[in-house]
Amino acid sequence: MELRTSRTLVHYVEHGAGRPVLVLHGAGVDHREAEGCFEPAFAGAEGFRRIYPDLPGMGRTAADGLDSAEDVLAVLCEFVDRITDGESCLVVAHSAGAHFALGVAARRPATVAGLALICPLLPNVRDVPEHRIIVGSGELGDETFREYFVVQTPEMLERYERLVVPGMRLADEAAMERIGERWELTPGPAFEGPALIVAGRLDATVGYAAAIDLVDRWLRSTVAVVDGAGHALAHEKPELLRALVQDWLERCE
Repeated sequence: MELRTSRTLVHYVEHGAGRPVLVLHGAGVDHREAEGCFEPAFAGAEGFRRIYPDLPGMGRTAADGLDSAEDVLAVLCEFVDRITDGESCLVVAHSAGAHFALGVAARRPATVAGLALICPLLPNVRDVPEHRIIVGSGELGDETFREYFVVQTPEMLERYERLVVPGMRLADEAAMERIGERWELTPGPAFEGPALIVAGRLDATVGYAAAIDLVDRWLRSTVAVVDGAGHALAHEKPELLRALVQDWLERCE
């Protein structure tokens, strides 16, 4: 599916019917990773329309003329306005997608009723642990796989090659670099709706300390730091993720 905004044509896929749920992938991939991780997390939950866009500069959404994270956020806000038609929605995001999820929530507080951030890239990232493999020999896959996953099994490699690599091949590296140079977004107030923040204890990309900081600011949040998982937590701990997402969905209702 495609939706034309004033700045670019946004490619997206969707599943189900009911309350809109915007699901944002991380940097350098496309909607297929988020779709592969979060569709199982929504399994059995009725009444939700899950919408997976390709972020500008990734997948099949071009970033021509977009020079900053603010430009990307403007596209996403217009996309949300059009796709929800004024209905309140939920937002799920992984990694760098959380940067834009927070921006959408700040710009559209009356629209975003719930936030779920998985291994989120937050403004105050710190105390990032060193990468450590806990399962596997460290000899499977390519360098990106070995630096992304802490559970390095044939099953995880298959997921990586099926859900991550295809999007990596489509990424517009020049656009991502250009946008990354102007990455800051104006921070919004503390989120007041039901929230879920899940971090990997072994996440060597964004760590978990910044996620914990949200506990005292977001008064309706569940924050989980998961042992035995890294930045690829959504792949490595699918059953736990599903339980946490299902609880969040119940709280959002």
